[in-house]
Amino acid sequence: MAAFSDEGEVYEILGGIFRRGLEDAELVEMLRPSGLIVRINYSQPDAVITVDMAGSAIYTGAGNGPDPHVELFMTADTGNRFWLGKVVVPVALAKGQIRAKGPVAKLLKLLPLAKRMFVPYREQLAAAGRTDLLDS
Repeated sequence: MAAFSDEGEVYEILGGIFRRGLEDAELVEMLRPSGLIVRINYSQPDAVITVDMAGSAIYTGAGNGPDPHVELFMTADTGNRFWLGKVVVPVALAKGQIRAKGPVAKLLKLLPLAKRMFVPYREQLAAAGRTDLLDS
């Protein structure tokens, strides 16, 4: 069974960690020079989140936001597990758990910065009463 019941939950929870990351001025200053725009296409349920690292903006929904440099395709459960620190992206790419389109190497260089959001993600889940997602 999918951890998220509908796209609204994906936007609230997975989108929420991106919004929280963009509130971290130090993190934003480290991401901005990359100039990357990343679109994550989630399934089960379907949801789309586009993150403009240069413009420090997040867009939700298909067709919203600027054209991405990199697109990722994964289940929402995989997205949740990533923010829990349970997904090694290069391995998930090799196994087909995550599919990518575009210059993925640029994105992989930024992955170490994502680790600083693992604890805030867990805190966000606990605060929202979604401890069920902590065990994914």
